[in-house]
Amino acid sequence: MIEIVTADGRAEQELLSSLRQRSGEVDRKVTAAVTDILDQVRQRGDEAVREYTTRFDGRCPECFEVSPQERDAALELVDPRFLEAMKRAMENIARFHARQKQQSFIDTQPNGVIMGQRIRGLKRVGLYVPGGTAAYPSSVLMNCVPARIAGVEEIIMVTPPRKDGTANPDILAAAAIAGVDRIFLMGGAQAVAAMAYGTETVPRVDKIVGPGNIYVATAKRLLYGVVDIDMVAGPSEILIVADDTANPRYLAADMMSQAEHDVLASSVLLTTSRRVAEETVAELERQLPTLSRAEIIRQSLENYGAIICCPSDDRMVELANELAPEHLEVMTANPMEYIGRLDNAGSVFLGQYSPEPLGDYYAGPNHVLPTSGTARFFSPLGVDSFIKRSSFIYYTRQALEDAREDIVTIARREELTAHANSIEVRF
Repeated sequence: MIEIVTADGRAEQELLSSLRQRSGEVDRKVTAAVTDILDQVRQRGDEAVREYTTRFDGRCPECFEVSPQERDAALELVDPRFLEAMKRAMENIARFHARQKQQSFIDTQPNGVIMGQRIRGLKRVGLYVPGGTAAYPSSVLMNCVPARIAGVEEIIMVTPPRKDGTANPDILAAAAIAGVDRIFLMGGAQAVAAMAYGTETVPRVDKIVGPGNIYVATAKRLLYGVVDIDMVAGPSEILIVADDTANPRYLAADMMSQAEHDVLASSVLLTTSRRVAEETVAELERQLPTLSRAEIIRQSLENYGAIICCPSDDRMVELANELAPEHLEVMTANPMEYIGRLDNAGSVFLGQYSPEPLGDYYAGPNHVLPTSGTARFFSPLGVDSFIKRSSFIYYTRQALEDAREDIVTIARREELTAHANSIEVRF
């Protein structure tokens, strides 16, 4: 079901190279189909959205927008235990993200110069939330809470209607407690286009966040520049670093918790212990039949799963930084020692009692994370994702005169004489 590779400098590199190609190029047919959808929605607005909603979802609701009363009524329809768990999770998410908030500043200098930076939230943000077989109310909290803390003025949400044309009540309940302002029943690339361009019903947004299928992800990628987006997310992934003290039962369970997302999901274990590697394989075979998404997990592990036996702790760290995974678990005797060594990861989970689902749902850090090695240069979604900064400058005449020669010298060196003239004309 899963391969054990002994790291020798070549074998592991061949394996990692194959894993990097799992998402591959975006299918040209998908890109062409999405491009047509975007064009139609831009030109025909709600009419095009209705046509695509009927075609892809089977039924289009009479009214796209969910009323505040219907949203709040969902609080009475969902399991009370689920609702209380979501509220506690939201408290944790809010507490963590509140620490990220930046402040505007002003810097006054003795010569009369005043400079500063103004920070404020975006005006309107759009949140895409899957609502069919893959309905994730936790994503509502992870996207909405930091936006609220950032000071976003209005948060709108789109979610696909169910087969009967209604909204998923769990999604509505999450939107109610998180403070979503407006909700529209539409999904797919057409919903992304509606938020990006605006229609008769849906207001145009400044940024689109949230997970979706390949059509949603492609639409976001193609619309980047028309609006801002959180990131183009690839298939989910987990990397586990483990020594001889790690429990193979936990390792297998955590690998499969990620593999159940998608047949393209990747679960990789790095370990210095051959025994741990072999016992983890046995645990995978033992636990798999008990899980509801066993076939998806098996395909994921067979195609994109691996266990790599490393000669040293240092080699595990090197490979972890090279892979730059979305989720990185550290199952070692002293996991805290790794914090300063693991530079490339979306989120790091330390110790045997910090499994990845803890971050998905509850602990507080965001679960919207960079994938496919982009943790080398991208960061998790956070408060900074929903703000914009602008600077301001005030110089007195004397201060500008003092800087005059330097500015003119640089401008003329770049052969921008009008820049130089803009300074000199004042004197």
